[in-house]
Amino acid sequence: MNFQQLRIIRETVRQNFNLTEVGNALFTSQSGVSKHIKDLEDELSVALFVRKGKRFLGLTEPGKELLTIVERMLIDAGNVKRLAEQFSQRDAGQLTIATTHTQARYALPRVVAAFREAFPRVHLVLHQASPDELVRLLLAGEADLGIATEAIADVPELVSFPYYSWHHSVVAPPSHPLHRTALTLDSLASYPIVTYHQGFTGRARIDWAFAEAGLTPDIVMAALDADVIKAYVELGLGVGIVASMAVDPTRDTALKVVEGPVLFGHQTARIAVRRGHYLRSFAYRFISLCSPALEEGVVRSALDPARV
Repeated sequence: MNFQQLRIIRETVRQNFNLTEVGNALFTSQSGVSKHIKDLEDELSVALFVRKGKRFLGLTEPGKELLTIVERMLIDAGNVKRLAEQFSQRDAGQLTIATTHTQARYALPRVVAAFREAFPRVHLVLHQASPDELVRLLLAGEADLGIATEAIADVPELVSFPYYSWHHSVVAPPSHPLHRTALTLDSLASYPIVTYHQGFTGRARIDWAFAEAGLTPDIVMAALDADVIKAYVELGLGVGIVASMAVDPTRDTALKVVEGPVLFGHQTARIAVRRGHYLRSFAYRFISLCSPALEEGVVRSALDPARV
């Protein structure tokens, strides 16, 4: 048994049992992938994959149990490398943050600036992703931290911590009639709406609020980020619903927040780490810069496998 065989088992599942794609991902041939799998099955004396001819259809029961062990072993192999780097290059290395556009654009600039000043030798990588892609990057070990509102709180393999609370704001040009009436779901639903694409920045909460009120909003455009939403609201396409932190009166001079109650509730952006993923000391510092309440001891305690 060797690490290449373990990587092939994991990658075969990730590539939906397409051995050609497995070979491409691991820079080897399809025949090499097949041989590694056969050698491992022969060594273990058990079939790991369900087959139909030469096609792989899924994992056998032993294969499913082995995959759990393989994932853990490969995570620990990465942890060994990070542990060595922690003591040989304490203030140097790489920190990869997977996050959404909203967090990268509006929540993280202050944190990133402070982190860069404290750790100039750390290569900080910000990977902008959708919430689902962010989860995949964390689970694959391709990101150290994930920051988002959606998706991460309910994934058992992740530990997440509250970062900050936020709500949606309604924005429109200063002359819009909505500024001169009471802001309610009914009054808002009487105008075309520009807001986030489904799965991004609290869109599910927006849809739920309208549905609970028995309303069907006219959403004329859905975008991935607030900058696009605001641009089209300025053009008169509709009224915008954006994250509150995305509105800056000094910059968004062509728009104005519609004063009124918080219609879609408060939500929480969270910071997530995969269980068992070894974090360098500067990663803990990044988290504490996001939220002083998340000091290293608090995060370490939550990540302790003995507590899971």
